[in-house]
Amino acid sequence: MRVELPHGLGIEYQDEGPKSGPVILMIMGLGMQLTAWPRTLIEGLHDHGFRTLRFDNRDAGLSDRVVDRARLDIRAEAMRSMIGLGARSPYSLQDMAQDALGLMNALMIDRAHVVGVSMGGMIGQVLAAESGQRVRSLTSIMSSSGAPRFRFHWTPATRAVLTPPPRAADEEAILDHMEHIWHVIGSPGMQPPPAVLRERLRAELRRANTPGGTMRQMLAVMASADRRTLLKRIEVPTLVMHGEVDPLIPIAAGRDTAAHVRGARFISIPGMGHDLPDPLISAVLADIAAHCRAADSQAA
Repeated sequence: MRVELPHGLGIEYQDEGPKSGPVILMIMGLGMQLTAWPRTLIEGLHDHGFRTLRFDNRDAGLSDRVVDRARLDIRAEAMRSMIGLGARSPYSLQDMAQDALGLMNALMIDRAHVVGVSMGGMIGQVLAAESGQRVRSLTSIMSSSGAPRFRFHWTPATRAVLTPPPRAADEEAILDHMEHIWHVIGSPGMQPPPAVLRERLRAELRRANTPGGTMRQMLAVMASADRRTLLKRIEVPTLVMHGEVDPLIPIAAGRDTAAHVRGARFISIPGMGHDLPDPLISAVLADIAAHCRAADSQAA
């Protein structure tokens, strides 16, 4: 399904689950599509009585692309960010939060629980801080406050994410590249069998391949200001979850996020990297469902 937002961008979305249930707006991370949410998590939320609303962020999946007229260089902007000059970007996390709000408006959803992973957690933070009257609760997973010490540093994980696939690569070469990233950032010992993982990635690749869009999303993350002051404005019940072995965004970034949101609860997840591996879905599901139910009870 697709909706055209007032600013002209088309957003692809999937609206599922009990129509009378509380809505959970699910915001994916960098370069990821709405189909990247584990199906067991989505169906589990439906079983708990929630309606789920997933969407492709701008520049990802089947949503519209944004033209970067300045043709900014990702590595140059990463260096600017690392030395404190501030990266430049064709759009901001605030713009992406407005996309999510625009989708809610188009579907006439007054308020929703917000669950975001990685960059999606950052977008969710902005949404909860700046449009808190539309948010029932926030769950920020494997994300960051934008504090300078947690911005991009050269590590094997950031190097893998910042490195584009080979030029003129065929499907198999692109899949090799995607698998490499997955193995670098994923939860150790919890990945599916190689053939299963490759077919999952193949399905994602054939649905959409947006390397330029991923780089523009990366620029938006790099250009985002330190959100710690913004986080103090969040008044909705907030849960922060983070993997203990996340190689891309360290667990200290999750703890820092929770420390700057009044009343936030922090949950560390042993063995989890920068992904949502199948063996941990039941625990993640239980925590999200309990948090959303408690927020609804508190508001009643």
